[in-house]
Amino acid sequence: MHPQIQQRVDGLNAMRARTHLATAEFYAMIGKEPPAQKIRYQVVAKSANAWHVVELSTGKVRGFRFSYKEASNFAQVLEARADGVVVELSQAVLQ
Repeated sequence: MHPQIQQRVDGLNAMRARTHLATAEFYAMIGKEPPAQKIRYQVVAKSANAWHVVELSTGKVRGFRFSYKEASNFAQVLEARADGVVVELSQAVLQ
C-alpha cells in the first residue's frame, strides 16, 4: 500500500477509536447504557447445503460454509475480530 494511503487509513482508524471512546465516556457521564452495536455479518442461505456469510455494510461475501452452524460460528468469529477480540473455537463448540 502506498505510504500516504497507509497514513490516511491509520489516521482514520485513530479518529474512529477516539469517537468510540468519547461516546462511551458521554454515556458514562449521563448514566445510560450505550446503544447496542449493529450486526456486521449475516448468514444467508444459498442452497440446501450452502450458506454465505455476508458483510452487511458492503454486501460482500466474506466466506461460506456447508452447514448453518458452521456459518453462524464463522460469522461470530468475524464479529469478534471486528471488535478486536481474538477468538479460537474449540472442536467441542463446533460440534
